[in-house]
Amino acid sequence: MSNTPITTSKRGKLKRQSLAVVFCVIALLLGVSASLALGSRQISLDDVIGGLIHDVPENLGETIAQKRIPRTVFGILAGAALGMSGALMQAITRNPLADPGILGVNTGAALFVVVGIAFLGISAPAQYILLALLGSSVSAVFVYAIGSIGGKGATPVKLALAGSATGAALSSLVSAVMLPRAAVMDAFRFWQVGGIGGATWESMRAIIPFLVVGVIVGIFSSPSLNALALGDDVATGLGVRTGRARILGAAAGVMLCGATTALAGPIAFVGLMVPHVIRLAVGVDQRWIIPLSAIGGAVVLLFSDVIGRLLGSPGELEAGIVTAFIGAPTLIAVAARSKAREI
Repeated sequence: MSNTPITTSKRGKLKRQSLAVVFCVIALLLGVSASLALGSRQISLDDVIGGLIHDVPENLGETIAQKRIPRTVFGILAGAALGMSGALMQAITRNPLADPGILGVNTGAALFVVVGIAFLGISAPAQYILLALLGSSVSAVFVYAIGSIGGKGATPVKLALAGSATGAALSSLVSAVMLPRAAVMDAFRFWQVGGIGGATWESMRAIIPFLVVGVIVGIFSSPSLNALALGDDVATGLGVRTGRARILGAAAGVMLCGATTALAGPIAFVGLMVPHVIRLAVGVDQRWIIPLSAIGGAVVLLFSDVIGRLLGSPGELEAGIVTAFIGAPTLIAVAARSKAREI
Protein backbone atom coordinates (compact mmCIF):
# COMPACT_ATOMS: atom_id res chain seq x y z
CA MET A 1 0.00 0.00 0.00
CA SER A 2 2.83 2.41 0.80
CA ASN A 3 4.23 2.02 -2.71
CA THR A 4 0.99 3.06 -4.42
CA PRO A 5 1.57 6.87 -4.32
CA ILE A 6 5.12 6.41 -5.64
CA THR A 7 3.93 4.14 -8.45
CA THR A 8 1.15 6.57 -9.37
CA SER A 9 3.63 9.45 -9.40
CA LYS A 10 6.01 7.53 -11.67
CA ARG A 11 3.20 6.64 -14.03
CA GLY A 12 2.08 10.25 -14.18
CA LYS A 13 5.61 11.42 -14.87
CA LEU A 14 6.12 8.81 -17.60
CA LYS A 15 2.82 9.86 -19.17
CA ARG A 16 3.93 13.51 -19.25
CA GLN A 17 7.27 12.53 -20.76
CA SER A 18 5.59 10.37 -23.42
CA LEU A 19 3.18 13.19 -24.29
CA ALA A 20 6.13 15.57 -24.57
CA VAL A 21 7.84 13.21 -27.05
CA VAL A 22 4.67 12.93 -29.15
CA PHE A 23 4.12 16.69 -29.09
CA CYS A 24 7.71 17.41 -30.12
CA VAL A 25 7.58 14.94 -33.01
CA ILE A 26 4.26 16.33 -34.27
CA ALA A 27 5.57 19.90 -33.96
CA LEU A 28 8.69 18.92 -35.90
CA LEU A 29 6.62 17.42 -38.72
CA LEU A 30 4.52 20.58 -38.86
CA GLY A 31 7.68 22.70 -38.88
CA VAL A 32 9.13 20.72 -41.78
CA SER A 33 5.88 21.05 -43.73
CA ALA A 34 5.71 24.79 -43.08
CA SER A 35 9.35 25.28 -44.04
CA LEU A 36 8.83 23.51 -47.36
CA ALA A 37 5.47 25.11 -48.22
CA LEU A 38 5.56 28.68 -46.86
CA GLY A 39 7.57 31.68 -47.94
CA SER A 40 7.47 34.53 -50.40
CA ARG A 41 5.95 31.97 -52.80
CA GLN A 42 3.37 29.65 -51.31
CA ILE A 43 3.61 26.01 -52.35
CA SER A 44 0.85 23.46 -51.79
CA LEU A 45 1.42 20.07 -50.19
CA ASP A 46 0.89 18.42 -53.59
CA ASP A 47 3.60 20.63 -55.07
CA VAL A 48 5.95 19.75 -52.23
CA ILE A 49 5.42 16.03 -52.80
CA GLY A 50 5.72 16.55 -56.54
CA GLY A 51 8.96 18.45 -56.08
CA LEU A 52 10.41 15.49 -54.26
CA ILE A 53 9.59 13.17 -57.17
CA HIS A 54 10.24 15.77 -59.92
CA ASP A 55 6.63 15.84 -61.10
CA VAL A 56 6.01 19.61 -61.09
CA PRO A 57 6.88 22.51 -63.39
CA GLU A 58 10.63 22.89 -63.68
CA ASN A 59 10.91 26.28 -61.97
CA LEU A 60 8.79 25.18 -59.01
CA GLY A 61 10.67 21.91 -58.61
CA GLU A 62 13.94 23.82 -58.72
CA THR A 63 12.74 26.14 -55.95
CA ILE A 64 11.87 23.19 -53.73
CA ALA A 65 14.86 20.97 -54.46
CA GLN A 66 17.61 23.59 -54.60
CA LYS A 67 16.48 26.03 -51.92
CA ARG A 68 13.84 24.90 -49.48
CA ILE A 69 14.84 21.28 -48.93
CA PRO A 70 18.50 22.06 -47.99
CA ARG A 71 17.27 25.01 -45.93
CA THR A 72 14.83 22.81 -44.04
CA VAL A 73 17.38 20.06 -43.43
CA PHE A 74 19.91 22.59 -42.16
CA GLY A 75 17.24 24.15 -39.94
CA ILE A 76 16.71 20.76 -38.33
CA LEU A 77 20.43 20.16 -37.84
CA ALA A 78 21.24 23.67 -36.58
CA GLY A 79 18.21 23.90 -34.28
CA ALA A 80 18.89 20.47 -32.80
CA ALA A 81 22.54 21.34 -32.19
CA LEU A 82 21.72 24.67 -30.52
CA GLY A 83 18.95 23.18 -28.38
CA MET A 84 21.13 20.33 -27.16
CA SER A 85 24.09 22.66 -26.63
CA GLY A 86 21.98 24.89 -24.40
CA ALA A 87 20.72 21.91 -22.40
CA LEU A 88 24.28 20.68 -21.84
CA MET A 89 25.52 24.10 -20.74
CA GLN A 90 22.63 24.53 -18.32
CA ALA A 91 23.28 21.09 -16.85
CA ILE A 92 27.03 21.60 -16.49
CA THR A 93 26.77 25.02 -14.87
CA ARG A 94 23.52 24.26 -13.03
CA ASN A 95 22.41 27.60 -14.40
CA PRO A 96 18.99 28.10 -16.08
CA LEU A 97 20.37 31.23 -17.76
CA ALA A 98 23.12 29.37 -19.60
CA ASP A 99 22.93 29.55 -23.40
CA PRO A 100 25.55 29.61 -26.18
CA GLY A 101 24.51 33.17 -27.03
CA ILE A 102 24.25 34.55 -23.50
CA LEU A 103 27.55 32.96 -22.45
CA GLY A 104 29.35 34.50 -25.43
CA VAL A 105 30.17 31.17 -27.07
CA ASN A 106 28.43 32.05 -30.34
CA THR A 107 30.21 35.39 -30.55
CA GLY A 108 33.59 33.80 -29.89
CA ALA A 109 33.02 31.47 -32.82
CA ALA A 110 31.92 34.41 -34.98
CA LEU A 111 35.03 36.43 -34.14
CA PHE A 112 37.46 33.66 -35.01
CA VAL A 113 35.69 32.97 -38.31
CA VAL A 114 35.65 36.63 -39.31
CA VAL A 115 39.32 37.05 -38.38
CA GLY A 116 40.15 33.97 -40.44
CA ILE A 117 38.32 35.39 -43.45
CA ALA A 118 39.81 38.85 -43.15
CA PHE A 119 43.43 37.96 -42.35
CA LEU A 120 43.95 34.31 -43.31
CA GLY A 121 41.84 34.17 -46.45
CA ILE A 122 39.94 31.05 -45.43
CA SER A 123 37.12 29.91 -47.72
CA ALA A 124 36.54 26.18 -47.21
CA PRO A 125 33.73 25.02 -44.88
CA ALA A 126 36.17 22.82 -42.93
CA GLN A 127 38.32 25.87 -42.18
CA TYR A 128 35.29 27.80 -40.98
CA ILE A 129 34.32 24.97 -38.67
CA LEU A 130 37.77 24.54 -37.12
CA LEU A 131 38.07 28.26 -36.41
CA ALA A 132 34.53 28.38 -35.02
CA LEU A 133 35.25 25.46 -32.68
CA LEU A 134 38.43 27.12 -31.48
CA GLY A 135 36.66 30.42 -30.90
CA SER A 136 33.79 28.74 -29.05
CA SER A 137 36.21 26.88 -26.78
CA VAL A 138 38.29 29.93 -25.93
CA SER A 139 35.20 32.02 -25.22
CA ALA A 140 33.58 29.34 -23.04
CA VAL A 141 36.68 28.90 -20.90
CA PHE A 142 37.15 32.66 -20.55
CA VAL A 143 33.55 33.31 -19.50
CA TYR A 144 33.56 30.49 -16.95
CA ALA A 145 36.85 31.72 -15.50
CA ILE A 146 35.54 35.27 -15.15
CA GLY A 147 32.23 34.07 -13.71
CA SER A 148 34.05 31.96 -11.10
CA ILE A 149 35.92 34.92 -9.61
CA GLY A 150 34.80 35.91 -6.11
CA GLY A 151 32.78 34.17 -3.47
CA LYS A 152 30.48 31.21 -4.15
CA GLY A 153 32.03 30.45 -7.52
CA ALA A 154 30.18 30.65 -10.81
CA THR A 155 26.67 31.70 -9.78
CA PRO A 156 23.94 32.02 -12.44
CA VAL A 157 23.91 35.82 -12.44
CA LYS A 158 27.72 36.11 -12.50
CA LEU A 159 27.95 33.76 -15.48
CA ALA A 160 25.18 35.64 -17.30
CA LEU A 161 26.88 38.98 -16.68
CA ALA A 162 30.31 37.67 -17.67
CA GLY A 163 28.87 36.11 -20.82
CA SER A 164 26.92 39.22 -21.78
CA ALA A 165 29.94 41.47 -21.26
CA THR A 166 32.21 39.10 -23.19
CA GLY A 167 29.68 38.78 -25.99
CA ALA A 168 29.36 42.56 -26.28
CA ALA A 169 33.13 43.00 -26.39
CA LEU A 170 33.59 40.28 -28.99
CA SER A 171 30.76 41.69 -31.10
CA SER A 172 32.57 45.02 -31.15
CA LEU A 173 35.73 43.27 -32.32
CA VAL A 174 33.77 41.49 -35.07
CA SER A 175 32.46 44.87 -36.28
CA ALA A 176 35.92 46.41 -36.05
CA VAL A 177 37.33 43.68 -38.28
CA MET A 178 34.51 43.75 -40.81
CA LEU A 179 33.63 47.42 -41.26
CA PRO A 180 36.85 48.53 -42.98
CA ARG A 181 36.71 45.52 -45.33
CA ALA A 182 33.82 45.81 -47.76
CA ALA A 183 34.24 42.35 -49.26
CA VAL A 184 34.16 40.63 -45.87
CA MET A 185 31.21 42.74 -44.73
CA ASP A 186 29.20 42.04 -47.88
CA ALA A 187 29.75 38.32 -47.56
CA PHE A 188 28.84 38.11 -43.89
CA ARG A 189 26.50 41.00 -43.05
CA PHE A 190 23.53 38.62 -42.88
CA TRP A 191 25.62 35.83 -41.36
CA GLN A 192 26.24 38.09 -38.36
CA VAL A 193 22.51 38.20 -37.67
CA GLY A 194 22.16 34.43 -37.89
CA GLY A 195 20.09 32.49 -40.39
CA ILE A 196 19.78 29.23 -42.29
CA GLY A 197 19.08 30.53 -45.78
CA GLY A 198 22.61 30.01 -47.09
CA ALA A 199 22.79 26.28 -46.43
CA THR A 200 24.12 23.95 -49.13
CA TRP A 201 24.53 20.20 -49.22
CA GLU A 202 28.30 20.59 -49.38
CA SER A 203 28.49 22.80 -46.29
CA MET A 204 26.18 20.48 -44.35
CA ARG A 205 28.36 17.47 -45.17
CA ALA A 206 31.27 19.33 -43.59
CA ILE A 207 29.56 19.83 -40.22
CA ILE A 208 27.65 16.55 -39.90
CA PRO A 209 30.61 14.58 -38.41
CA PHE A 210 31.01 17.19 -35.67
CA LEU A 211 27.28 17.22 -34.96
CA VAL A 212 27.11 13.42 -34.78
CA VAL A 213 30.01 13.26 -32.32
CA GLY A 214 28.52 16.08 -30.24
CA VAL A 215 25.09 14.44 -30.09
CA ILE A 216 26.50 11.02 -29.13
CA VAL A 217 28.74 12.44 -26.39
CA GLY A 218 25.94 14.67 -25.11
CA ILE A 219 23.43 11.84 -24.82
CA PHE A 220 25.89 9.47 -23.16
CA SER A 221 26.84 12.24 -20.69
CA SER A 222 23.27 12.64 -19.45
CA PRO A 223 23.46 10.15 -16.52
CA SER A 224 26.61 11.84 -15.19
CA LEU A 225 24.98 15.25 -15.55
CA ASN A 226 22.04 14.00 -13.49
CA ALA A 227 24.50 13.17 -10.73
CA LEU A 228 26.16 16.60 -10.99
CA ALA A 229 22.81 18.22 -10.29
CA LEU A 230 22.99 16.70 -6.79
CA GLY A 231 26.27 18.46 -6.06
CA ASP A 232 29.89 17.48 -6.57
CA ASP A 233 30.22 15.67 -3.24
CA VAL A 234 27.17 13.49 -3.82
CA ALA A 235 28.17 12.85 -7.45
CA THR A 236 31.64 11.76 -6.35
CA GLY A 237 30.08 9.46 -3.76
CA LEU A 238 28.04 7.89 -6.56
CA GLY A 239 31.22 7.12 -8.47
CA VAL A 240 31.00 9.95 -11.01
CA ARG A 241 34.21 11.65 -12.05
CA THR A 242 32.90 15.19 -11.92
CA GLY A 243 35.81 16.78 -13.76
CA ARG A 244 35.60 14.37 -16.67
CA ALA A 245 31.80 14.67 -16.79
CA ARG A 246 32.01 18.46 -17.09
CA ILE A 247 34.76 18.33 -19.71
CA LEU A 248 32.88 15.84 -21.88
CA GLY A 249 29.60 17.72 -21.57
CA ALA A 250 31.26 21.05 -22.28
CA ALA A 251 33.18 19.62 -25.24
CA ALA A 252 29.94 18.27 -26.74
CA GLY A 253 28.14 21.58 -26.21
CA VAL A 254 30.95 23.65 -27.70
CA MET A 255 31.29 21.28 -30.67
CA LEU A 256 27.57 21.48 -31.44
CA CYS A 257 27.43 25.23 -31.05
CA GLY A 258 30.70 26.01 -32.84
CA ALA A 259 30.03 23.86 -35.90
CA THR A 260 26.55 25.33 -36.28
CA THR A 261 27.70 28.91 -35.83
CA ALA A 262 30.35 28.47 -38.53
CA LEU A 263 27.59 28.09 -41.13
CA ALA A 264 24.48 29.69 -39.63
CA GLY A 265 26.02 32.61 -37.79
CA PRO A 266 25.44 33.42 -34.10
CA ILE A 267 21.78 32.48 -33.54
CA ALA A 268 20.92 33.35 -29.95
CA PHE A 269 18.30 32.23 -27.41
CA VAL A 270 17.39 28.85 -28.94
CA GLY A 271 19.59 27.11 -26.37
CA LEU A 272 17.98 29.15 -23.59
CA MET A 273 14.31 28.81 -24.46
CA VAL A 274 14.06 25.18 -25.48
CA PRO A 275 15.68 23.34 -22.51
CA HIS A 276 13.73 25.51 -20.08
CA VAL A 277 10.39 24.61 -21.69
CA ILE A 278 11.37 20.93 -21.96
CA ARG A 279 12.37 20.91 -18.28
CA LEU A 280 8.96 22.24 -17.29
CA ALA A 281 7.31 19.45 -19.31
CA VAL A 282 9.38 16.38 -18.39
CA GLY A 283 11.13 17.24 -15.13
CA VAL A 284 14.83 17.45 -14.34
CA ASP A 285 16.05 14.15 -15.78
CA GLN A 286 18.76 14.98 -18.32
CA ARG A 287 18.18 11.68 -20.11
CA TRP A 288 14.91 13.23 -21.33
CA ILE A 289 15.88 16.91 -21.43
CA ILE A 290 18.93 16.58 -23.68
CA PRO A 291 17.41 14.57 -26.58
CA LEU A 292 14.08 16.41 -26.42
CA SER A 293 15.92 19.74 -26.45
CA ALA A 294 17.40 18.68 -29.79
CA ILE A 295 13.94 18.09 -31.26
CA GLY A 296 12.57 21.25 -29.68
CA GLY A 297 15.47 23.32 -30.97
CA ALA A 298 14.80 22.12 -34.51
CA VAL A 299 11.12 23.07 -34.12
CA VAL A 300 11.89 26.56 -32.82
CA LEU A 301 14.44 27.34 -35.52
CA LEU A 302 12.26 26.04 -38.36
CA PHE A 303 9.24 28.07 -37.26
CA SER A 304 11.42 31.14 -36.63
CA ASP A 305 12.74 30.86 -40.17
CA VAL A 306 9.21 30.51 -41.57
CA ILE A 307 7.99 33.51 -39.55
CA GLY A 308 10.92 35.56 -40.84
CA ARG A 309 10.08 34.65 -44.42
CA LEU A 310 6.42 35.57 -44.01
CA LEU A 311 7.00 38.83 -42.14
CA GLY A 312 9.74 39.97 -44.52
CA SER A 313 7.98 38.97 -47.77
CA PRO A 314 8.91 39.51 -50.58
CA GLY A 315 12.31 39.51 -48.84
CA GLU A 316 12.89 37.86 -45.47
CA LEU A 317 13.96 38.44 -41.89
CA GLU A 318 16.79 36.23 -40.75
CA ALA A 319 15.85 33.56 -38.22
CA GLY A 320 18.29 35.05 -35.69
CA ILE A 321 16.19 38.23 -35.52
CA VAL A 322 13.03 36.25 -34.80
CA THR A 323 14.67 34.09 -32.11
CA ALA A 324 16.05 37.23 -30.44
CA PHE A 325 12.61 38.85 -30.46
CA ILE A 326 11.10 35.77 -28.81
CA GLY A 327 14.07 34.98 -26.58
CA ALA A 328 14.55 38.35 -24.88
CA PRO A 329 11.31 38.17 -22.85
CA THR A 330 12.03 34.50 -22.19
CA LEU A 331 15.37 35.46 -20.65
CA ILE A 332 13.65 37.98 -18.39
CA ALA A 333 11.09 35.38 -17.30
CA VAL A 334 13.74 32.74 -16.58
CA ALA A 335 15.89 35.24 -14.65
CA ALA A 336 12.90 36.26 -12.53
CA ARG A 337 11.97 32.63 -11.91
CA SER A 338 15.45 31.59 -10.88
CA LYS A 339 15.56 34.32 -8.19
CA ALA A 340 19.35 34.29 -8.22
CA ARG A 341 20.63 37.17 -6.12
CA GLU A 342 24.42 36.78 -5.83
CA ILE A 343 26.53 38.93 -8.16
